Amino acid sequence: MSNRRPGRAAVTGIGVVAPNGLRTDAYWKSVREGLSVLDLISREGCDHLPLRVAGEVRAFDPAALIEDRFLVQTDRFSHFAMVAAALALDDAGLGGEPADPFSVGVVTAAGSGGGEFGQRELQKLWGKGSKFVGPYQSIAWFYAASTGQISIRSGFKGPCGVVASDEAGGLDSLAHAGRAVRRGTDVMVVGATEAPLAPYSMVCQLGYPELSTLDDPDRAYRPFTEKACGFVPAEGGALLVVEDEDRARERGAPVRAVLAGHAATFTGASRWAESREGLARAIHGALDEAGCAPEEIDVVFADAMGVPEADRAEALAIADALGAHGARVPVTAPKTGIGRAHCAAPVLDTVAAVLAMEHGQVPPTPNVFDICHDLDLVMSRARPAELRTALVLSRGLMGSNAALVVRRGDDSAR
Repeated sequence: MSNRRPGRAAVTGIGVVAPNGLRTDAYWKSVREGLSVLDLISREGCDHLPLRVAGEVRAFDPAALIEDRFLVQTDRFSHFAMVAAALALDDAGLGGEPADPFSVGVVTAAGSGGGEFGQRELQKLWGKGSKFVGPYQSIAWFYAASTGQISIRSGFKGPCGVVASDEAGGLDSLAHAGRAVRRGTDVMVVGATEAPLAPYSMVCQLGYPELSTLDDPDRAYRPFTEKACGFVPAEGGALLVVEDEDRARERGAPVRAVLAGHAATFTGASRWAESREGLARAIHGALDEAGCAPEEIDVVFADAMGVPEADRAEALAIADALGAHGARVPVTAPKTGIGRAHCAAPVLDTVAAVLAMEHGQVPPTPNVFDICHDLDLVMSRARPAELRTALVLSRGLMGSNAALVVRRGDDSAR
């Protein structure tokens, strides 16, 4: 813990492992160009399931990136997290052993946990017997595994935690990290990764009526349109380095963005009409914490559930919270090109928001060409724009709602 007076929470490092890119530059190139990488699921044992389309991370070899001693005790979602964390720390100029291990903490969010690892061990249990179940079954599936493994691998001993608050937990984890920094922690590694495409994990998701079961990748996930039929899942995610802004500037690290305001509400599972009020209240709360007027929002990264009732509620919530500006502000949902990676989806959106502000471009919404809501949804191609403040929205299938205001780092007013 530092003795300095805590300042604002600044983003200084980004690490991405996503279906459309294994590093930040590759991810942004795909997002900016509006590419869709949705495809038929290729994972073994999934052929007979009604869920047909998803966003898979295909060119990923954990054995080339993670030490053997961690590989044997971790699931794919933790592999993603450890790699993304290392990329984020390198991006922030904080790779290697920390000078003060107690000054660095870790917080992640997770929804699906280690389903692939758990399925493999359960198959051993029923196929061979209990003696064949490995000792790491007790920890690898657990939603807290990524936080623990990142902290152990990097030698971090600062405040650590796990956020379990539905898909919106991705934004809540960023807020948690920001508040830890404002309480005096120098650095937080924060974000979310998911790996929900093993057969066992997929079966667990099939009870959600919001899930799209179309087998056409170009049509399976089309929010805000008359043909919206649900969402498709994805794996992967992102980790960010968040630290005290003054500390970052003192050590010469570029401040890529500032986490300016956050708020969360709860309106109940699949009560999409009610999510209008809940999401609007979250937006108001985030704006208030950021000291941000509605007209200062330059772009909205939408939750984009892909369910007609949910899409309508989100469009109305934006109008309720932003007033007349809500119909004019550019709105985008780049996740339609990669799928909704549960808790990781809004973290990837936050990364896209930071990159959009850095590059002065609002990325398009892939596979969406005609909308039936009063939104200025960016489609087909990226739109050049002067972007200083972004609003990121997220809702969960169990009823959580969250909003995050992110300011551009190089010209954020104190």
